[in-house]
Amino acid sequence: MPKHGKKYLEMAKAIDRERLYDPREAIELLKSIVKASYDQTVEVAIRLGVDPRHADQQVRGTVVLPHGTGKAVRVLVFAKGEKAKEAEEAGADRVGAEDVVEEIQKGWLDFDVAVATPDMMGMVGRLGKILGPKGLMPNPKTGTVTMDVGKAVQEIKAGKVEYRVDKTGIVHVPIGKLSFTADQLFDNFKRLLGAVIKAKPAGAKGTYLKSITLSSTQSPGIKISPQTTTMAVASE
Repeated sequence: MPKHGKKYLEMAKAIDRERLYDPREAIELLKSIVKASYDQTVEVAIRLGVDPRHADQQVRGTVVLPHGTGKAVRVLVFAKGEKAKEAEEAGADRVGAEDVVEEIQKGWLDFDVAVATPDMMGMVGRLGKILGPKGLMPNPKTGTVTMDVGKAVQEIKAGKVEYRVDKTGIVHVPIGKLSFTADQLFDNFKRLLGAVIKAKPAGAKGTYLKSITLSSTQSPGIKISPQTTTMAVASE
């Protein structure tokens, strides 16, 4: 077991480990107990009742958080001609084609999300071994392979995040920063959970939302009631 510092143990004392908190209560508790010298990221971990080994039980998608994530996202777009111009006008940090492919092959990776027009995917496919393991490969399922590159860039910049179940059946997604208001974090939380609930695969049987945990970068987790979460999302 890892040894935790004094600050962590102090925070842990304020959390009732046996209790399932209401989502808003959990957010307010987290904001009140974390005293950090920097603006920590707030993350939600959702354990789902799915078996990710089965193709019909994959949970993956994107959602635009109403208040963004608080992080400046660097967007690379693979496009040519008019589409390259459209991407630049929408605020892409870097736009290119063969030149960018060569730079990435040499080790350049100063971006957080890559978008590509469909006609560029033959070229971008050569980067699969580099971008794939880092989760940076453009993908039609997440809207990052599209002709509408301007809209894609704007949505990503506005706070579009990807959620994806990992091999242990858990979805980890940032929902903002500790400096956000409780209302902003709650809005983002509801939007994310609403998207994950809608994405429930037909092959999933039994309880879908098994557990939900809220934490910041260096805090203990606070367990949230899946039942009250479902009710909060339904009241949207």
